[in-house]
Amino acid sequence: MIKKFIRRILGTKQKTGDHTQPVILTAKEHGIDPKLVSSNAIRVTSSLQDAGFKAFLVGGAVRDLLLGVKPKDFDIATNATPEQVKRLFRRAFIIGKRFQIVHVMFGQDLLEVTTFRGSSSDGAPKDEHGRVLRDNTFGEQHEDALRRDFTINAMYYDPASQIVLDYHGGIADIRNKTLRIIGVPEERYREDPVRLLRVVRFAARLNFTIAPDTRAPIAVMAPLINNVPAARVFDEMLKLLMSGHALACLQQLRKEGLHHGLLPLLDVVLEQPLGEKFVRLALASTDERVREGKPVSPGFLFASLLWHQVVEKWNAYQAAGEYPIPALHLAADDVLNTQTDKLALQRKIASDMRDIWAMQPRFDRRVGKTPYKLLEHLRLRAGYDFLLLRCASGEIDSEIGEWWTAFIAGDGAEREELLTKKPVATNEGPAKKRPRRRRKPATAAVGKPE
Repeated sequence: MIKKFIRRILGTKQKTGDHTQPVILTAKEHGIDPKLVSSNAIRVTSSLQDAGFKAFLVGGAVRDLLLGVKPKDFDIATNATPEQVKRLFRRAFIIGKRFQIVHVMFGQDLLEVTTFRGSSSDGAPKDEHGRVLRDNTFGEQHEDALRRDFTINAMYYDPASQIVLDYHGGIADIRNKTLRIIGVPEERYREDPVRLLRVVRFAARLNFTIAPDTRAPIAVMAPLINNVPAARVFDEMLKLLMSGHALACLQQLRKEGLHHGLLPLLDVVLEQPLGEKFVRLALASTDERVREGKPVSPGFLFASLLWHQVVEKWNAYQAAGEYPIPALHLAADDVLNTQTDKLALQRKIASDMRDIWAMQPRFDRRVGKTPYKLLEHLRLRAGYDFLLLRCASGEIDSEIGEWWTAFIAGDGAEREELLTKKPVATNEGPAKKRPRRRRKPATAAVGKPE
């Protein structure tokens, strides 16, 4: 009876090829556990519905609920305009240039509310490659579903009635573990090339197979990512690397030919025995922390991914006659400058990466007061964890990691005893000091007193 009543309001059951009417799934059919839904998300949808608007949970939240996973974020779609949404909530802020959305805040909990998007307007500003630059066209719910990227992200859930509206066969694709783009893949990738990265992230994270027609254009259209603002690429890469399936995502990136230009030389690093092992250990550690709900430092993650590029340049500068510490800083500058152009690394993240890298040769100085000074470093923990990764990968002797583990955990007497032991020589090649070169005396500038 409930299902029939809902269909009288929303329309008939979807016909083959008709995406204006949704398939309606009741609680018994979709199996979503209401306890997994955020109370604040229910509060937002209820407030909008009480004000006479439609409001549904949408996107990844519905996808995760259908998979029996508690979503990290809850996005809401409504027919209310951004201004109408803002008036309903005390802490609500309209943001976005490409498409306006509303952030509704409850304490530290942020919920994203979007107005149903209409069919993409031919007059919407686009760049020369077809990427939509701005499009604030509002529309009906079925148009909004058509504008979403993948079928599994185009379902709507109403917490009040506990129904799911499925416009594009998303429930079938979830059950078949298939990732399928809505519409013509080439057109959708051209509209927003970031979708090329999202395909990889979702496929790796969910362990879904990419549908053949969705996958076919990826390698050919990969260069379009170069036309996306670096900040957007960075945000998507950060989501990918902190998804809890970072290693699988990077492997999928390489498989689809999308890694070129995002993390230059990453493919070379992963083919080197030490580099591959180091990166795998770093990503495995990150994935484990994400799954355990522990914080992850983006600075540490990117420092790990790019370390062997730094090492390569560090060695090159020393071979050219530069001293070890200046050579390390020059190598870090080269790598960070290259990556900043591609990924728009934030200043704080780049600073953390520099600190982690710069600490590495200092760990080899285990005499006098130097180890005590290093204990006071604000990034000691990150630098120490990085050192342990280098030991575990075989880059340097494990003895140095064991020594620092004992020194950090030891009391005063234990630390003094460790300092009296003669350190075992490590295989830390980059930090090897070169003989000082004789410098010529400075010549006085012409026309100026010496």
